[in-house]
Amino acid sequence: MFSLGPIAFASPGLLLLLLALPILWLILRAVPPAPITRRFPGVALLLGLNDPESETDKTPWWLLLLRALAVAAMILGFAGPILNPDERTPGNGPLLIAADASWASARDWSARQDRLEALLSEAARDGRPVALVTLTDLPPAEIAFGAPEAERARLPGVQPQPWPVHGAEVLDWLAAVEGAFDTFWMSDGLDWEGRADVLAALEARGTVRVFESPRAVFGLTPAQISDGDVTAQVLRSPAAGERALTVIARGPGPNGITRELGRSEITFEAGATSAEAAFDLPPELRNRITRFEIPGQTTAGAVSLADDALRRREIALFAGRDDREGLELLTPLHYLRRALTPTADILEVPLVDALPANPDVIILADVAQLAPSEAEGLEAWVENGGLLLRFAGPRLAASDVSRTSEDPLMPVRLRAGGRSVGGAMSWGEPKSLRPFAETSPFFGLPLPEDVTVTAQVMAQPDPSLPDRVIAALTDGTPLVTRKALGQGQVVLIHVTANAEWSSLPLSGLFVQMLERLAVSSRPAALTAEALAGTTWVAEQVLGPYGTLEDAGQLAGIPGEDLAEAPLSADVPPGLYAGGDRRLARNVLGPEAALAPAVWPASITVEGMEAQQDQPLAGWLLTAALMLLALDILAALWLSGRLRQSHRAAPAALVLAALLAMTPVPGQAQGVPDDVLALEATSAVVLAHVRTGDAQLDTTALAGLRGLSRVLTQRTSIEPAEPITVDLETDELAFFPFLYWPVTDRQPLPSAEAYAKLNRYLRGGGMILFDTRDADVSRFGNDSQGMRTLRALAAPLDVPPLEPLPADHVLTRTFYLLQDFPGRHQGRTLWVEAAPPDAEQVEGMPFRNLNDGVTPVVIGGNDWAAAWATDENGRAMVPIGRGFSGRQQRELAYRFGVNLIMHVLTGNYKSDQVHVPALLERLGQ
Repeated sequence: MFSLGPIAFASPGLLLLLLALPILWLILRAVPPAPITRRFPGVALLLGLNDPESETDKTPWWLLLLRALAVAAMILGFAGPILNPDERTPGNGPLLIAADASWASARDWSARQDRLEALLSEAARDGRPVALVTLTDLPPAEIAFGAPEAERARLPGVQPQPWPVHGAEVLDWLAAVEGAFDTFWMSDGLDWEGRADVLAALEARGTVRVFESPRAVFGLTPAQISDGDVTAQVLRSPAAGERALTVIARGPGPNGITRELGRSEITFEAGATSAEAAFDLPPELRNRITRFEIPGQTTAGAVSLADDALRRREIALFAGRDDREGLELLTPLHYLRRALTPTADILEVPLVDALPANPDVIILADVAQLAPSEAEGLEAWVENGGLLLRFAGPRLAASDVSRTSEDPLMPVRLRAGGRSVGGAMSWGEPKSLRPFAETSPFFGLPLPEDVTVTAQVMAQPDPSLPDRVIAALTDGTPLVTRKALGQGQVVLIHVTANAEWSSLPLSGLFVQMLERLAVSSRPAALTAEALAGTTWVAEQVLGPYGTLEDAGQLAGIPGEDLAEAPLSADVPPGLYAGGDRRLARNVLGPEAALAPAVWPASITVEGMEAQQDQPLAGWLLTAALMLLALDILAALWLSGRLRQSHRAAPAALVLAALLAMTPVPGQAQGVPDDVLALEATSAVVLAHVRTGDAQLDTTALAGLRGLSRVLTQRTSIEPAEPITVDLETDELAFFPFLYWPVTDRQPLPSAEAYAKLNRYLRGGGMILFDTRDADVSRFGNDSQGMRTLRALAAPLDVPPLEPLPADHVLTRTFYLLQDFPGRHQGRTLWVEAAPPDAEQVEGMPFRNLNDGVTPVVIGGNDWAAAWATDENGRAMVPIGRGFSGRQQRELAYRFGVNLIMHVLTGNYKSDQVHVPALLERLGQ
């Protein structure tokens, strides 16, 4: 391939024909233009006469130039010119495309998919077998190299994972792979353990090219409480100049809807890789926080889930005797204060004042008798979900509480007096603790050898006693008992809260037992030792784009693995439950750091933007044909054959220009209003708003074409070919429905266009706004699509909106639907809110909503991509996999049918006459 600057030629030998252009010039000059024929009888007298000197008439220079340019354009066109050619050397042999596909790759995954598709196209041109592998979801050791077309077909299903790459697993996998191959490595831009060894292993198999995104990676560490403030470290890679960011704390508001609870503005100093976000929130708001996030960063690492470590419990302390002045170490509450103050808010007020405050835990240290009003209030509080923790002591041992019958506020019946072991007047040695049973919440906690018991209150033998003992001494006597009371529970520790009866309060085991009972919040960093013996079940898992998803049937995870095992498909990031406790496993830990990947000088590192080849042959050959057409017209003009009509030549030139600028079918731009009106009113015509993004506009037009075909096949509606409308120049009143795909690159319409849109909405038209981002955000989140939509829709006269209710007519205009997927699914659909007086009539399954059609529908499922078909009716965009993908596309078509039927027929399906048929179809 021969190159001249940015242009290369596939057949450079043909360029030698350009050297013949001067010869062609001379030949054309020697050939005169065609003579003009005139019939004149007198010419017969001149026959036989010879002119001794004859001179040929010259061809005009501009005509010679026109012909030379036409020939030159043909020569250049046949030489195969290419703008911005790929100057790489075509490879051969197997090709491995390895994508990190970690949480950091999710920040621009769509661009990575485009780059992967370009790589597959390169491999197809070179005729190379390809294998596409994600390093966070490794295939079996046997690599199946196949056709690039097969890998391209499964490319839409390749997604990042919400965990980093594990270098040791990749090395083990490569060690089992046989054969030589070249590698395209799509890096996430971060350094990880073992990356250099993986690179060396790949270089041993063949050449390696690396692709990286220039965008920075941001992450959040778990939030902690420091000096009364909630703080979280914000990380970035690589270090760059000064940059400002926002961190938002979210949680349920008083109405239960997730909202912003706090906001922290941070600034990265130039060259800094971390900054601290601080939130000064009252305890009520702090305890509601469920997650922290960085707006605009759609990765799992830019989200930090909150759990019990952040929620400071409110604990009320009461003691039967706390009046030993000067003997602080002997007070019943001293060790409890020391253990709980770092992680909980302590409340020490009379019990009658504490109950209205509704603390999380109430602790009674050697409290025997309670007033009847206090006992009744305390029992009601426990039944509503409270935790009552009681400690024994001399007063409880000497009282008659729970002797003959079990007290509601005691887990077991007690024997009179108590037991003393290891003293001067007792038999035997002090007792130590028995290892905790598997059914105990303390199972797995290590037992310090120096923890002994010298006195305790004894439980009366009872059939239910074995089920209520959760900790015992080596001789089998209970140390901790527990019972359920309503929605709460009562726990009794059979020794004192100070060190009089045991050394338990002096040990770290005391704090761990309180944490296991959910009395205190756990520290921010957990160890396998602290969670040993526990099992945790995932409630919600964190997706790669930072969204919480249902955990499904994920198996329980041992506490040791949850604390220290690397994140993977078996231990995904998310929120886990273990009894009354909640634990969040985030992508980044408290000590995490983000370091950029550094590559050796021998490795070629390219950006994500692929330079596309642009063939110029078609343009040059078209130009040559146009020049030859002009040459024909000029020759006819010079010969006088066009002089009979002075308007013929201009008309021919105008006709040639019109033919060269024939508009693409389906485009309304530039069409006169009367022509557009005729096309749009002769039949039902669906239209979409021109966005300026060529690919998006093509997909939208193809989507409406596919939906029109389905409407024709399944309903009495037979739409004509869809049309692309320009908000600035085209009339909108002809179209009952407009599809508006939202893109951040679309300029805001003018004031005249907004006035036209408001007239259209008030006149009964409907606009479907599609942000196309349901795969990375939820409605209400501050995503790029939602910010753009808010900017676009701000001047529009949009009525109040609400999430689509279950009885809305859109769910049954033609098909009975509950979900409305497109290329994505799971996004909330928003429509005009029902009037406040809309009530369900007796005997009807739906509210009486007979008038009006919602003028605006808002969603983000990218319906046009699911509807899109080519001219032959084949789907253009793959949706899902196998049967589930076909079912998803079918539901997308059904939603489109319901939408158009709703636009054209209104809410007639709410009429009473349809109720019997609908009830029969619903099976009620």
